[in-house]
Amino acid sequence: MADNTLLERLDGLDGRFEEISTLITDPAVIADQKRYVKLTKEYHDLEEIIKAKNRYSSLLDTIKESKEIIATENDEELRAMAREELDTATARLPEVEEEIKVLLIPADPDDAKNAVVEIRGGTGGDEAALFAGDLFRMYQKYAESKGWQLSVSSVSEGASGGFKEIVFNLTGEGVYGTMKYESGVHRVQRVPATETQGRVHTSAATVAVLPEAEEFDVEIHEGEIKWDTFRSGGAGGQNVNKVESGVRLRYNWKNPNTGVVEEILIECTETRDQPKNKERALSRLRTFIYDKEHQKYLDDIASRRKTMVSTGDRSAKIRTYNYPQGRITDHRINYTIYNLSAFMDGDIQGCIDQLIVAENAEKLKEAEL
Repeated sequence: MADNTLLERLDGLDGRFEEISTLITDPAVIADQKRYVKLTKEYHDLEEIIKAKNRYSSLLDTIKESKEIIATENDEELRAMAREELDTATARLPEVEEEIKVLLIPADPDDAKNAVVEIRGGTGGDEAALFAGDLFRMYQKYAESKGWQLSVSSVSEGASGGFKEIVFNLTGEGVYGTMKYESGVHRVQRVPATETQGRVHTSAATVAVLPEAEEFDVEIHEGEIKWDTFRSGGAGGQNVNKVESGVRLRYNWKNPNTGVVEEILIECTETRDQPKNKERALSRLRTFIYDKEHQKYLDDIASRRKTMVSTGDRSAKIRTYNYPQGRITDHRINYTIYNLSAFMDGDIQGCIDQLIVAENAEKLKEAEL
């Protein structure tokens, strides 16, 4: 892309950046939380582009000045310094240009949100539940490496260990934008602990990653929620089966996409504090409704742009974990690595980086940048 063409695409951004800078200090805007959050997000996005634009313009100025010095200056030492600066700036220019192109791609508005992750054991019985437990541990280790907070909201344990189902929240910077690539069917090939003949079995677990809904993302009539309380079971000492800390909510919600009224049932037994469990159950209700209402938006995107990277299709097989060969293969980008042990220990960033690069390449091609 020619230098002037790229800079032309950035024209007007400085003015919009200044406008938003003023708006987000306006008390009337701050009072309108929905608008304030939207403008703050736009401010941070524009700030990144403006910084990259300034670096790009600075490099262009350095190249122009260096060429002038080389062409007109008689002092050989100055000419040598100018040639060095010219080489450095010329080498750096394409990197900053690519950075700007990626920043110009319209971002998914959900990328900055926290995430709700659901892992369910699929085909394979006890082995599938064990694998679901392994995936949870993998994401737990990954979250630790990213400095994210993880809180479990719902658990159904497997008969031989692991989980039939586990739901947890991840809180941190840009969580959904990173974790969304994990949605889909994860397949494992290994010898189960119960296998006496040493045969390799194939089983699977499904992972669904949802953007956590903010309070103003969906409208809930809290007065229409029916609450029940019950005694939590499982390990936990004297409180177990004595204090009704577990909560269950029922809510009738009309699906705007189908017009059908559905009863939503959510249980939360995460803490021994009933008010906290109520708060977390409400959060899950908001996320559930948001996900359902947001699905139409996702379907519209999918119909316009079929990306192999982050379709959000929870039925698509995305990755195979082959234990005998120590191999992980991500089928969306034909990416294969042989560090399964480290991968299951949470070292998954390299794979996610490859998925991000592949998706950005698709988006750049679509946008003709």
